[in-house]
Amino acid sequence: MEQSFSDMLALLKQLVSTPSVTRSEQDASALIKADIVRHGYTPREIGLNLLLYGRSYDATKPTLLLNSHMDTVKPVSGWTRDPFAPTEEDGRLYGLGSNDDGSGLVSLLYTFYKLDSREQPYNILFLATVEEEVNGQGGMKLAVNELPHIDVALIGEPTGMQPAVAEKGLMVLDFTVHGKAGHAARNEGINALYRATELIEKLRTFRFDRVSDLLGPVKMTITMINAGTQHNVIPDVCTFTADVRTNELYSNQEVFGMISEQLPEWCDVKARSFNLNSSRIDRNHPVIRKAVGMGMTLYGSPTLSDQAILDCPSFKLGPGESSRSHTADEYIILAELEQAVPTYLELLDGLNISE
Repeated sequence: MEQSFSDMLALLKQLVSTPSVTRSEQDASALIKADIVRHGYTPREIGLNLLLYGRSYDATKPTLLLNSHMDTVKPVSGWTRDPFAPTEEDGRLYGLGSNDDGSGLVSLLYTFYKLDSREQPYNILFLATVEEEVNGQGGMKLAVNELPHIDVALIGEPTGMQPAVAEKGLMVLDFTVHGKAGHAARNEGINALYRATELIEKLRTFRFDRVSDLLGPVKMTITMINAGTQHNVIPDVCTFTADVRTNELYSNQEVFGMISEQLPEWCDVKARSFNLNSSRIDRNHPVIRKAVGMGMTLYGSPTLSDQAILDCPSFKLGPGESSRSHTADEYIILAELEQAVPTYLELLDGLNISE
């Protein structure tokens, strides 16, 4: 295992040194492909995504998918280090993508190598995706069409190696409020901005009855607003945008219908997509029962991942902490990385995932 960790750490440092901001993942994909080939496998390339089958794939067996993403966000302001220069300091490795999601990526890849080195009661697939940070068309949305039937998926996002067995969904809504233009000096017209602010307050205080024990309530947040063309004209149109995070007790379309019912006739609303629903896995699933037996703590995650696109039971489990993602001086604790593969192996090696 010491050699595996040394190889993993070296690969992670190479990833950090290889800028892979979303939609610029070519070099990172080539780097991961080279490691896969070095281990004697030939990955299937789906765009820049890399799909890897175990050597003894058998269509009659259930299938486990291991997935992490190769892309990162852009470096935020406030970095005190070069984000693309991996730096070891006080037991930590600093660098962009070290926590989200480089450590999960290399850990699951090396878990795949280990699991596939001996017979398992299931098929094992590894999928490295791109464009996860923007839910892009070239990432999981492209790769999912090439996957065989998946019985359960493990997503290697930073969770402190505790299973996130539910994940909030996402729906972005664009509202258009209509009024009537007029001269501001004569107080003419109907001010669409005033109408919008009154409606925003109504939506701010609206509550959804079904509260998840894992994910809490559905959360709707107004994040953008725009109105007016010049200072002396009453605005006849005001637009605003809401970020809606759904729990597993509602579909996105159901939430959209409930919000639409709250709107007056002078307001229109459109959803950019209904596809990113909340996802979950039954707490009685064999892999979750095994995790609990290992002393892990189940929880619900407020952040979105590629599992929202998968139509199968799925959960997140990976080294690192979500709170470090997308922050200046992002880091992974080296002990977290070192412990990840042994933990994955204890959870998955020889497990009957369909009992």
